[in-house]
Amino acid sequence: MVEFLPLKQAVAENLHDGDAVAFEGFTHLIPTAAAHEAIRQGFRELTLIRMTPDLIYDQMIGMGMAKKVVFSYVGNPGVGLLRRARDAIENGFPRAIEIEEHSHAGMANAYEAGAAGLPCAVFRGYRGAGLASVNPNIKSVTCPFTGEVLAAVPAIRPDVTFIHAQKADRKGNVLVEGIIGIQKEAVLAAKRAVVTVEEVVDNFDDLHPNLTVLPSWTIAAISVAPGGSHPSYTHGYYERDNAAYLEWDEIAADRDRFQTWMQKNVIESAADDFAARVEHLRKAA
Repeated sequence: MVEFLPLKQAVAENLHDGDAVAFEGFTHLIPTAAAHEAIRQGFRELTLIRMTPDLIYDQMIGMGMAKKVVFSYVGNPGVGLLRRARDAIENGFPRAIEIEEHSHAGMANAYEAGAAGLPCAVFRGYRGAGLASVNPNIKSVTCPFTGEVLAAVPAIRPDVTFIHAQKADRKGNVLVEGIIGIQKEAVLAAKRAVVTVEEVVDNFDDLHPNLTVLPSWTIAAISVAPGGSHPSYTHGYYERDNAAYLEWDEIAADRDRFQTWMQKNVIESAADDFAARVEHLRKAA
């Protein structure tokens, strides 16, 4: 049964050392507040799963939390590379990490398979690409009906998925709108799901029907975290903070500056600071 919990408690009760965890969001609704709480609690030996790892995974990798990353794109969107991730992959700093790279189609299909309770995803993909030569989890199967050779990848079944969304109602249903990405499938594929939301409302009766609503039985915990996707954006609430992404490239380029920034802005920062950070973005949205 879904519980409404403070974010600190929701993270502590649902994430554990050694878990395979997805903090999903596709440019929009990135669960930054949840990721920062995980960093404050100091989890280790995590397998980080996400189609598009950006700043939060750069931060978690740089803090030594990850043993493996499963992804289909690694970068600072609109800016360039992830410098802490690159340092870990190339130099083993602060620790060596294992990587498992897929295409976007491969990851999306793997999440779909996980959500459907299937052991693997079968699809047309990876043709003419070299990923299969470096990723042993990309295999091929022959269709028993047509003889066509298709790609196959294991289903993604995280121990826990974290997402950010616009609203929850008082029954624990969650509303997501705008760019959905793979958040719905990531929740349905997970053993446990934690959702941060901008606000809790009585019901969704006055909203338009073209929405994604995750029913309460798919979610373990909901935490109210206004501004919780900053510096990404939440449709209808605040815009993307492009300056923060540019600034991160400079912060992450230096190991000492990175550690200093993380100590001040994450470790010592209160979980509810996000609302204040996005006030100027709310006015512009």
